[in-house]
Amino acid sequence: MATRCGFVAVVGRPNVGKSTLINAIMGRKISIVTNKPQTTRHRILAVHSDKHTQIIFVDTPGIHRKADRAMNRLMNRTAVSALADADLVLFVCDATRWTDEDDDVLRRLSTVKAPIIGLLNKVDRVRPKERLFAKLAELSTRRDFAEIYPLSAMKKTNLAELMTAIPALLPESPFLFPCEMQTDRGVEFQAAEVIREKLTQMLHQEIPYGLTVQIERYATTDEQVTIDAVIWVERDSQKGIVVGKGGQVLKTVGQSARLELCEQLQRRVHLELWVKVKENWSDSEQDLMRLGYE
Repeated sequence: MATRCGFVAVVGRPNVGKSTLINAIMGRKISIVTNKPQTTRHRILAVHSDKHTQIIFVDTPGIHRKADRAMNRLMNRTAVSALADADLVLFVCDATRWTDEDDDVLRRLSTVKAPIIGLLNKVDRVRPKERLFAKLAELSTRRDFAEIYPLSAMKKTNLAELMTAIPALLPESPFLFPCEMQTDRGVEFQAAEVIREKLTQMLHQEIPYGLTVQIERYATTDEQVTIDAVIWVERDSQKGIVVGKGGQVLKTVGQSARLELCEQLQRRVHLELWVKVKENWSDSEQDLMRLGYE
């Protein structure tokens, strides 16, 4: 039996559940997830292999209208460029509300030649359930989708049906990655993302959008992983908030990140965090490149 393999770009506006969907399909955390928009900043591959099919999901930043800083423009470019190489596109939208940004994403998809599946996510939040039929009908009028599925990435509703439908829409091809590989991102990237996830979950207002995490040292032994990480912020006032009174915020974030990393890496983790200021790093393409942004 011929094997099938292809890139599946997962796109949508911010905060519709793209990363949650990929994590649910993979059965493990590939991308960090928070309830704040723009949590995903990088293109991340998630490789799902079985006997005859290899599906390479491309998790992308949410495509958003406000792109007044270099990082926002870079995130939009990252999401749009993923479409150029896609063999299939999953357009994810939120069943509870449609916005102008959803329309923006659909306009960007107007020139895509690959088939597009429409995914109406978060259907578990639709009340009463009878409203779901109208929402599915409305989505079907917005463009000609290859398929439309109602689903809940959080509850894993209809994921099996989606995974059954995808292989037929991929080209016949040999596998591009080893079957045991699940992501193209290494342990240092994943450690930095876990730390940023904990910061984003704990901090409020605009602070999470003005910080990033850079791993300065990652050393392993048979028993322990030692990680030194710098949290970069844009202003001195942000540094004080991230550190917290008496260092409490930084201590709490460090404890939470260390526990998750211990579970992921299956060994002890010694984690040291520092907070440093690099003014307006998110609006400098040079700084973004130095900090690991493509």
